[in-house]
Formats: sequence, C-alpha cells, structure tokens
Amino acid sequence: MTEKSIVITGIDPVDVLGANDANLRIIRGLFPKLHLVARGDTVKVSGSPEEIVAFEARFAELIEHVARYNELPRKVLDDIMGGGASPAEGEDLDVLVYGNAGVRVKARTPNQQKLVDAVRASDMVFAIGPAGTGKTYTAVALAVKALKERKVRRIILTRPAVEAGENLGFLPGDLREKLDPYLQPLYDALKDMVPASRLADHLEEGVVQIAPLAFMRGRTLDHAFVILDEAQNATLPQLKMFLTRMGRSAKFVITGDVTQVDLPRHQPSGLMPAVDMLRNVEGITVVELDERDVIRHELVTRVLLAFKDLENERKQDR
Repeated sequence: MTEKSIVITGIDPVDVLGANDANLRIIRGLFPKLHLVARGDTVKVSGSPEEIVAFEARFAELIEHVARYNELPRKVLDDIMGGGASPAEGEDLDVLVYGNAGVRVKARTPNQQKLVDAVRASDMVFAIGPAGTGKTYTAVALAVKALKERKVRRIILTRPAVEAGENLGFLPGDLREKLDPYLQPLYDALKDMVPASRLADHLEEGVVQIAPLAFMRGRTLDHAFVILDEAQNATLPQLKMFLTRMGRSAKFVITGDVTQVDLPRHQPSGLMPAVDMLRNVEGITVVELDERDVIRHELVTRVLLAFKDLENERKQDR
C-alpha cells in the first residue's frame, strides 16, 4: 500500500472539501478503494499506486476549477472526480474573472472591451469616463486575473484621499480605519471577485495593497498591477510622482472622471493635462468611455445626460 499527502494551496480547503467535509465524503464514495483523511489543508491518500495517480490528477483538476470559478456545484464535483466529462473549456473566453458564487465578470460594452484590449497591449493605460461606466470594476477584474495567472505578484490599489465636497471632520480609529472610507469602492470591487477568506489573507500578506496616493511616494512598484482610481482628484505633481513609481513587469491603469473633481478651487486637476501630454507616447493608451457605457441603473445615464446638458447651457451663457 502506498501513501501520499496532497496539499491544497492557493484556495481555502473548505471550498474544495466542503463544510464539515461534505464534499470529501462524496469523493470517498467515488474512490472506494482509497483511504482519504483530511487535516487542515492536507489530504492523505492511501491505496494502490495506480488509484492514487488517478485520484491525484482528478483532485488537481478539482482544485483548479475552484480556484478559477470560486464555486463547486455537485454536478461539477461528480463530473471531475467521477471521471466524466470535465466542464467545457473555452466557452467563456471573454470572461475576465469568475467572481464569488460563479459571477462572470466581463466587458459589457465596446469601450469596456477597448479598455481590456488596451491593458493587454500597453503597460500604462488611462481610462477616462463618467460615473458608472465600469472603469474601476473592469480594471480590478483585470488585476485579479493577472494575479491568478501569476503574471504579477501583487495588486496595488490607490486613490487620492480627497473628501467629495464634504468636510468629514475627525475620523476615529487608527490610520487604516481613518483611510478606509476613502478606499471603500476598491474593497467593494475586490469583495465581488475574491472569496472573503482569501482576500483577508492577501491583504495581510501584502499580496493586495490598498493605500492612499500619498503613500506611493518613494516606492518602486515591480511585478505589480497598479490601479490609480479617482485620478481627477490628483494634481499634476502628484500624477508625475505616481507614474514614475512604475517598475519592471508592471501594469498601471489610471481611471478618472473629469466631471467630478473634488479638489479645492485653487488646486486644478492634473488628470487631463497629463492625458493630453502623454496621449501620443509609445506604450501608453488612452481609453475614453461615455454615457453609453453606464452599467448601473438606467436612470444614471439620464442623470449624466441632464448634467451634461446643463453644463453645455452654462458654457453657452458665458
């Protein structure tokens, strides 16, 4: 009799073995000639060498499925471990990442697809457009995809800590607790795409880092997918500081909505001056989204168009 230990890495073992080992009991029924014992992230397999080889191959496929799709339906468990047909590959080539509960995150509009294609082709991409056009969400999905495919070692998400037209006053807590309200939209996107336990581990280990723009000074960001969100609230010197942090094997995505600048009046936004200056630089791509790309409630599109009409009327009055 041969014995082998298989370590489940990269995912929560519970996602594979099931709550209270429910999936493990099913797997035991599919491999009755093997003795299977699970301890933490390790499964010990005892039996004939031939049976163990077959089990190991299918179990690796099972782990790969959970890592990719973040779910394990009973039918998939039976198909993979029972030796039946595996889930079809290549059916969803346009899916960027499979979020929690199997949610498929993909580009939904032509301009969002342009953003996806731009990130694949260029190492620095500016995505400019109004609220609700999926700039940040698509960028975070691309970052998670790159991390899963081991094209980068870490994800770094940053945005200027600027109040949106309100004075929040004193915020309680330590430094992270004070800054978290400014960074919440980035957490929200990540929570849609990464299981909670894995995201907590990534944050603790520094694989995923979320920080205000000021904390980027002095750093060199190698082997990282870096997203600067709400870049319209950065000044030109701040953008210069950020863009020059780019290290080897890095991807930079800068998103912003030039219609929602929250900087004080004496501080002009540096986003459009930077875009105009860098638009024709080789290796940099600018993608512009508009009201047709809004994927929130249909009223958001109408609101944006109404504000656009108002701004045009004001320009004409001047």
